[in-house]
Amino acid sequence: MGAAGATLGEYTKKQLSNLCDSVGIADSTPLAMLAKLLGKSDSRPLSMVPAWPSDVADDHTPAEFSLAVDNSGRCRIRMLGETPPDGGSSLDPGAAVALLEELAETYGLPLDRFNAVRDLFLPENPSGLFTLWFSFIFAPDGPPAIKVYLNPLVSGRERAGELVAEGLDRLGLTGAYDTIRENALLRGELDQFTFFAVDISDSPQARVKVYLSHHAATAEAAARAAKAVPDVDPQQVIDFCRDTGGNADYFEGRPLISSYAFSGDDTAIPSNYSIYVPIRSYVPDDEVARDRVWRALRRQGVDTGIFEQALSAVAPRPLADGAGLLAHTSLRIGGSHSGVTLYLSSEAYQSPSYPPR
Repeated sequence: MGAAGATLGEYTKKQLSNLCDSVGIADSTPLAMLAKLLGKSDSRPLSMVPAWPSDVADDHTPAEFSLAVDNSGRCRIRMLGETPPDGGSSLDPGAAVALLEELAETYGLPLDRFNAVRDLFLPENPSGLFTLWFSFIFAPDGPPAIKVYLNPLVSGRERAGELVAEGLDRLGLTGAYDTIRENALLRGELDQFTFFAVDISDSPQARVKVYLSHHAATAEAAARAAKAVPDVDPQQVIDFCRDTGGNADYFEGRPLISSYAFSGDDTAIPSNYSIYVPIRSYVPDDEVARDRVWRALRRQGVDTGIFEQALSAVAPRPLADGAGLLAHTSLRIGGSHSGVTLYLSSEAYQSPSYPPR
């Protein structure tokens, strides 16, 4: 459980403020966005059980923080989160849509691309673990970037491919689904769609991202998926998976995840590929996770110092006490946004997420 007597908002805002300080980003806008995201749960005491079973984090904390560093050294803080649902259903997207519309009006952002796929991913009777999540990206200057995550499984697993294909087609990404199918859907039911994400932006480089989970996969399976992006070295993916996964032959716990980013004028070829390793499933504790991530960063030629500061800013406990604080780590390759991201669980409701193994 989080700090005695604290509310969810107090606890997570302190972590986010520390994280902003660690990388030199003013915390006023991030803290305001976190308050909007948490909504009525902002003032909910941590002594109470979570208001709803959010799947953003293993302990149902509805927000997760991350630090992304490009190969150029540019740092950004990200916040993934889910706003409290309306009514009695944890899948009711009403409050999330209302927040999205408020943010779009505040920052002058278009909702045309979201509206183009809204009926696909927000049906009347949704199923699955979520309907709409937010990603807020904060840089040292400028307003936050906003992305929404939609659930391809919202109408059942059997329709996931149909929804993704139709969504890509409506957004003008002709040929994108075929590219995904030919490179990442090669193992039957072991390769499954996970997220469909849309940048809420009027930029010509606004992205649509498609995420896939590779269950019981090898690093080589992820490397095959990476080949969809031109000029990508698949060996980078293999090295990253093995460095962070402890040379695992098969990732039989939580699955590896691939994502493709489509942007600009090329509607069939991804501009970027990312591999996400759920490191918490493959370590005895977060101290080992940290050491593995640092090894992967050094292989990529990335300075570990800024990540060490970010980890210290969020960590509520000694790393050796358990696993789960370092939830995922990802490698982005291809184009100008290549880099590494470290995903940090708040552990507001359970610290550590898992006892040491």
